[in-house]
Amino acid sequence: MNCLQNLPRSPALPLQSFRFQQRKPPSCSFNSLGMMNSGDLHRSIAVKAISGSTSSKETNDPEVKEEKSEIYSSTMTEAMGAVLTYRHELGMNYNFIRPDLIVGSCLQSPEDVDKLRQVGVKTIFCLQQNSDLEYFGVDISAIQEYAKTYDDIEHLRAEIRDFDAFDLRMRLPAVVSKLYKAINRNGGVTYVHCTAGLGRAPAVALAYMFWVQGYKLNEAHKMLLSKRPCFPKVDAIKNATADILTGLRKKLVTFSWKDKNSSAVEISGLDIGWGQRIPLKFDKEQGLWILKRELPEGRYEYKYVINGEWTCNKYELISSPNNDGHVNNYVQVDDDPSSVSAALRNRLSCNDFDLTKDERLKIREFLEAFPDDE
Repeated sequence: MNCLQNLPRSPALPLQSFRFQQRKPPSCSFNSLGMMNSGDLHRSIAVKAISGSTSSKETNDPEVKEEKSEIYSSTMTEAMGAVLTYRHELGMNYNFIRPDLIVGSCLQSPEDVDKLRQVGVKTIFCLQQNSDLEYFGVDISAIQEYAKTYDDIEHLRAEIRDFDAFDLRMRLPAVVSKLYKAINRNGGVTYVHCTAGLGRAPAVALAYMFWVQGYKLNEAHKMLLSKRPCFPKVDAIKNATADILTGLRKKLVTFSWKDKNSSAVEISGLDIGWGQRIPLKFDKEQGLWILKRELPEGRYEYKYVINGEWTCNKYELISSPNNDGHVNNYVQVDDDPSSVSAALRNRLSCNDFDLTKDERLKIREFLEAFPDDE
């Protein structure tokens, strides 16, 4: 389901398109919250997927658990652009962000439900996908069934793809709506978790604090980081905020690669994440490999995969190096500078911005009206 299908929309703009010009990368630097990829990351994701098929006996082996944690931490560090570590073998870990809001790692057994009940948790809000659970051998059905034996705690799921800022942006309105309604229904303390509790869960908690609890985004972000070292994708929250208030607008973007001798040209990143690729088609008349894709407003990083080799196009915009020295191509998809959407997104780019009273009311009404079925 498209989680933005019921967004309030301002008058539609004519579909606009642009294509990259052959130009040198700018000399100025750009900061990115979505630093990404090299061939190493793709290989890490592949290893993760393969390792996820191990038997339950192997999964429970301490050495296997430790190895899986190391692979996951390495993949997470590459994907998130920050050094992040998760040790699944050490059990569930969490931090109170507010007296009524906890962010943490995944539950691993039904007994973890009892641990959370002891600290007043009334809602367990799981953001993991089935593949995340299978990788670490977590039996989510056993946890859910055990939670149902109590009448004072509710276990809910609202899936978001791991290491994927675009999916986070698209899913946030639906996910926070579901969280908001659960908190209103159950009261007490809420436990929001993903796998490690370092990316998706803190981002959802941050959006909830921003949209519902009245915090400025930067204030909520500082509070979150003071309680739990983590790396929520703030840009995804800003984009989701603008999507709710102005509607989801798209533009047609053309990507091209000039090389007649290549046998296969693909692109990764963009709105599909780094674990997938889209093939470009070769245009004989132009002598170019071409991909045309509609993208919502925002900034996207990507890389070309030429005959299996990851590379940047030196004639397109290039990001500043991430912590490991990797760089990516990027594109900034913007609306007409004079539009309401562009003005809002420009405001959101400021560090100390805040929503107006009317904007907060509009977001609250949107969350309340969002359909319960996902």
